[in-house]
Amino acid sequence: MGRYREEQRRARHGGSAEAIRARGPHRHHPQQQSPHLRVRVSVSSLAMALLRRCRRPASAAAVLLLAVSLLLSCGGGADAAVRDLRVGYYAETCPDAEAVVRDTMARARAREARSVASVMRLQFHDCFVNGCDGSVLMDATPTMAGEKEALSNINSLRSFDVVDEIKEALEERCPGVVSCADIIVMAARDAVALTGGPFWDVRLGREDSLTASQEDSDRIMPSPRANASTLIKLFAGYNLSVTDLVALSGSHSIGEARCFSIVFRLYNQSGSGRPDPNMDPTYRGALDTLCPRGGDENVTGGMDATPLVFDNQYFKDLVRLRGFLNSDQTLFSDNAWTRLAVRKFSEDQDAFFSAFVEGMIKMGEQQNPRKGEIRRNCRVANGPPSPVEADVVATSKAAVLVDF
Repeated sequence: MGRYREEQRRARHGGSAEAIRARGPHRHHPQQQSPHLRVRVSVSSLAMALLRRCRRPASAAAVLLLAVSLLLSCGGGADAAVRDLRVGYYAETCPDAEAVVRDTMARARAREARSVASVMRLQFHDCFVNGCDGSVLMDATPTMAGEKEALSNINSLRSFDVVDEIKEALEERCPGVVSCADIIVMAARDAVALTGGPFWDVRLGREDSLTASQEDSDRIMPSPRANASTLIKLFAGYNLSVTDLVALSGSHSIGEARCFSIVFRLYNQSGSGRPDPNMDPTYRGALDTLCPRGGDENVTGGMDATPLVFDNQYFKDLVRLRGFLNSDQTLFSDNAWTRLAVRKFSEDQDAFFSAFVEGMIKMGEQQNPRKGEIRRNCRVANGPPSPVEADVVATSKAAVLVDF
C-alpha cells in the first residue's frame, strides 16, 4: 500500500476549560446503554440466584465454589469478558479524573494550538486497531514492533507527550486507577469541545492492552488515497454506518496534514500524470504553492479553511471541491450515499455535531476482549508485579478459598 497518512491538526477558538464545563447548547447526553455494547452475564449474580434455590449446605458450597472457578477463569486468564462501560465510571475511585484531563488539554492547547487535534486523532488510530485499548501509545521494544511505527502513524501521529502529562497528573491523584485507553477517549472529547465543537458524556472503564501490533495497524488503517467504497466497507466492519463514516471524517475540521499525503493528487492522480479533476482550480493552485513538485513533503496545511475551529466548514469545503485529502473529497465526489450526508452536514452544523457525537461514542465502544491492565506509564506495559503486589494477590486468593 506504500507509506501514507495525513499529519495532525491545529486547535483554537472554543473557549477555556471552565467555559466548557458551563457550556450547554451543544452538550450531548448519550443513553446509559448502547445497542452496540455486548451483553455480559454476571457470574456472581448467577451464583447468588442458584444459591437461593439450594436446600442443603453442601449444594450451596458447591454452587459458590463453581462461581469462584468461573470468576477466576473469566477474569484472570489471557481472555476476559468485554467490560461494561458507563458514564461516571471514576466518580468514586478518581472523582477529579475528567477535570484533570480537561485542564491538561486546555494547557496543552495554550502552548500549541495544534496539539489537541493531534490527541483527538489518537482515538481513531487506537480504536480501529483491536479496540480502544491504548495500544497506539506503546513504544516499540526489542520483541514488539509498536503501532507508532505503522505506515499510517510514523512521522505523523504526535502529541504523545500530552497524554504522558495527563497520565502523570492522574497517577499523582489516583495511582493505578485511570487507564490510558480512557484518557484517550476523554481527551478526544475535550479536544473537540475546546475548539468550539460539542461536549458529550463519555463512557469509561476500559483496560489497557499488554501489547501493540504494528502488523494489525498496517493492515487496518486506511490510506489518504482511499476511496469512498473502501472507507464504507472498513467502517461497516465496526458497525459504523455511512452517516457515521461521514460524520467522523468531520474530525478533519481541525488540524493539518502533510504534503506527503496529497502530492499524488496534485501531480499524478491514479497514475494519470495529471491532477485530481475533483479539485477546485483555485484551491489546487494554492496547494501547488504549498506543496510544489519535489518540495518538502513534511510541510503541513489545514484540512479545511478553519483548521483551528471545530465546525462544519470541512463539509462546505468538500461541496466546493476543496477537500485536502483524497479520502475526504471522495466522500462528496465519488459516492451518492456519502454525498447526501456531506451536503446535509454542510447545511446543518447541529446535525453534524449530533451525528459526530454518536459516531465517537460508537467508535469508543470497540473493545479488546483480551485481559488488560491499568498501565502506570502509557508507553510501556507494567510488567510482573512487585513482591508486595504478588503477596497481596496470593493472600486474596487464599482468603476466598478459606471462606468455603
